[in-house]
Amino acid sequence: MSIKHPIIAITGSSGAGTTTVKKAFEDIFRRLNVKAAVIEGDSFHRYNRKEMKEAVAIAEKTGKDISHFGPEANLFDKLEELFRQYSRNGKGQFRKYLHNEEEAAPYNQEPGTFTPWETLPANTDVLFYEGLHGGVVTQECNVEQYVDLLVGVVPSVNLEWIQKISRDVAERGYSPEDVTHTILRRMPDYVKYITPQFTHSHINFQRVPLVDTSNPFIARDIPTADESLVVIRFNKYRDQDYTYLLSMIHDSFMSRPNTLVVPGGKMGFAIQIIFRPIVAAMIEKRRQALV
Repeated sequence: MSIKHPIIAITGSSGAGTTTVKKAFEDIFRRLNVKAAVIEGDSFHRYNRKEMKEAVAIAEKTGKDISHFGPEANLFDKLEELFRQYSRNGKGQFRKYLHNEEEAAPYNQEPGTFTPWETLPANTDVLFYEGLHGGVVTQECNVEQYVDLLVGVVPSVNLEWIQKISRDVAERGYSPEDVTHTILRRMPDYVKYITPQFTHSHINFQRVPLVDTSNPFIARDIPTADESLVVIRFNKYRDQDYTYLLSMIHDSFMSRPNTLVVPGGKMGFAIQIIFRPIVAAMIEKRRQALV
């Protein structure tokens, strides 16, 4: 952790709502005039899209599992080194993963590939990470130790599966059976490397559907934000003005002394009012330390 070079990490699996959180933080940074170095977790995958398919096929032939959740398919050491170096001097190496044609076109590369490694922009106020492993800890690596603010974003597991099946079938042309196979293949890594991060997150957001998702493999529709609640658990930042939060977020309530429940459609707004003072205090401490 570092006062001069703080790190904020949003960690959660695909479809969990990390994009919503990222957009809310970008708005906070803009309003507070904060210069952030933004890092996407996909850029620390070990393989490009083609290589990953080949690696999965080889692993399955030998009776092994490999997934983007686990260390075999990721560069945890490089992610840890980025966090370590940034926390010390505000520097580090990063690259981008090009998800689609639109992202790949400016680089004249194929989608599913990486850009070359490059140096972070100079004189940034904060490193902002959004991806799968912002708080990951293994026997070899400890990324979590360098994070000043760790935010977990996770849906209930059935909702997560519904979102993945719907997206991969509609956007990537997979069959429901293929997606189900992928979910099962990734489950050991999910349990071992993703789930433990939410125990250590400073503030955790969990989206819970209010409609029947008991069989996610036959669900036709993704529950909307208005058909969901978001459970917000405060761990490190328990000292909140909960009366203020309850008055600001309509239809919210406390389910436990450190747990706020808000309507799904209010998640972005809740992020704004919870994190803006936290980020403002973080940046003020940084500026005072640099004087």
